[in-house]
Amino acid sequence: MIVEVKCKKENRNLSMLRHCEEKQRSNLTSKVFVFAFFLLFISSSSFAQQKQISMNDKQIVIYQLLPRLFGNKNTANIPYGTIEQNGSGKFNDITDQALDGIKELHANYVWYTGAIAHASLTDYTAYGIPVDDADVVKGRAGSPYAIRDYYDVNPDLAVNVKNRMQEFEALVKRTHTKNLKVIIDFIPNHVARSYHSGAKPQNIIDFGAEDDVTKSFSPKNDFYYIPNQPFMVPTNGIKTPLSALQDGKFNEVPAKATGNNVFSASPKYDDWYETIKLNYGIDYQNGEKQYFDPIPPVWTKMRDILIFWTKKGVDGFRCDMAEMVPIAFWNWVIPQVKKVNPDLIFLGEAYNPQVYKQYLEDGKFDYLYDKVGLYDGLKKLIKNEPNADVKDIRQVWQVESAGFGKHMLRFLENHDEERIASAGFAGKAELALPAMVVSATLGAGPVMLYFGQEVGEPGKGAEGYGGDDNRTTIFDYWGVPNHQKWMNNGAFDGKKLNEDQKHLRAYYQQLLKVTTASDAILNGDIYDVPQTGNMNNRMYAFIRYSGKQRLLVVANFDRTQTLEANIEIPDQILKVKNSSPVTDLLTDRKLNIPAGTSIPVKLGPVSAQVIEF
Repeated sequence: MIVEVKCKKENRNLSMLRHCEEKQRSNLTSKVFVFAFFLLFISSSSFAQQKQISMNDKQIVIYQLLPRLFGNKNTANIPYGTIEQNGSGKFNDITDQALDGIKELHANYVWYTGAIAHASLTDYTAYGIPVDDADVVKGRAGSPYAIRDYYDVNPDLAVNVKNRMQEFEALVKRTHTKNLKVIIDFIPNHVARSYHSGAKPQNIIDFGAEDDVTKSFSPKNDFYYIPNQPFMVPTNGIKTPLSALQDGKFNEVPAKATGNNVFSASPKYDDWYETIKLNYGIDYQNGEKQYFDPIPPVWTKMRDILIFWTKKGVDGFRCDMAEMVPIAFWNWVIPQVKKVNPDLIFLGEAYNPQVYKQYLEDGKFDYLYDKVGLYDGLKKLIKNEPNADVKDIRQVWQVESAGFGKHMLRFLENHDEERIASAGFAGKAELALPAMVVSATLGAGPVMLYFGQEVGEPGKGAEGYGGDDNRTTIFDYWGVPNHQKWMNNGAFDGKKLNEDQKHLRAYYQQLLKVTTASDAILNGDIYDVPQTGNMNNRMYAFIRYSGKQRLLVVANFDRTQTLEANIEIPDQILKVKNSSPVTDLLTDRKLNIPAGTSIPVKLGPVSAQVIEF
């Protein structure tokens, strides 16, 4: 029997399909959670009040980077190249100068993607790390989302492999010294097919060590099994430079269920075949019946992992495919880990708007991805697609995340998505600037940048397993050209950038300077400006206002038409504070507009303004 999670392929045929739309749901029937829900609903503190306690005093700006790529100065870029050929960035490459450059963008969190040890084809047997099998590793460097040892860091990222954990700890300390906080990935749904922890503390029992492999499902097992059947390696029949390392076999008897909920000994090449699904007490092949009492062993093991990294100084966790793990687990684990550090943030990768509120309230997440919603709507506008319409923006804050918009993470790039400047997306980074303004000003929640975004990295080339898919590879050893220009051989001073790249980075700097310091964005309300003047369905305006500040945000996505309108300001907004000199905050230019009940706007194609009044 095969039970699959269907996934949106985003125009690529990679097995690390990230955007799952058929999601698991939990009804929390266990008596363990009845009491928890009782407390939740009778509490005098509302969900919003509870969350407000832990909110930062300025907008969170997350800068995501892969250390393997971020610090790599090598420009060889040989497809499927080895670490010796193409190089790898190290923890130590993320220097004080690099962190200062990140701070220039007004980031206050750094997400170090791929820090934890994951399966790869680079040989570290000299350091007691077993070699991974090429038949169950994607790319030569391997996917950061196929964890090989949850208590270890990636040896690729160490100058001295024996001291790899100390080098990671030094990076955490260096980051904190710069008044930046650290986020790492937490991948709860699956681990690498080769998972074995050689670095775990003595009291920790490894995943699967006590499983009864004769049972396809047991609440006491860490994995799901296909009894009496060996795992069959899938293939797409295409020869690559890695084919010489592959024999089409991987010794796994009985076969374990694959990470994207494929309960078959023969997953397809488009499945997450390099990973195995973890068992949180749900019997998927029997009506998704839940066994949460007693607590499944995977829950306690994952709690211990989270606490281990929290004690290393990690300030937050980006939780991979959070919706593929039952809400009951999050409800149980997040409060326990926050006892160690109450200021931790938990950011959930989520793609089903129907359950956003449930994952925030019951799951106790601090923030969720706003991908299916704002990102998807903005992408259509950036690409100038025929069906692009600013009504998608309105739908997000008025309906989809109404009442909890401050808990939605907004972004235009990350490791899963196409680069804005890629041929398959916009082809030019500047075409996304109105969307970036909307992303940063629509709510009080976090904003995220992906390294290289601020200098127009196009994600060009067939790097290896990643292919020429408009993305920067996460599977291969590679150099990132535009980012390397800013890196300038480790000086991190941007001196190799051209004038357009410098201007783009300065735009991001100024925008995030405005939003991180804005009381209206962090604490204010939002008013939807009615369509006026010559505004069409590719032009949008809204007002963010608080007792301390009023901002008019105008975004023109139209490729050809100038926006011309006289925007009326409602009396209730005019009354909340005294008038300020009317200023375009993105240029610091006074607009010489007399204080009054309306603001005349003239905005060229593909541009935006943030006007304080």
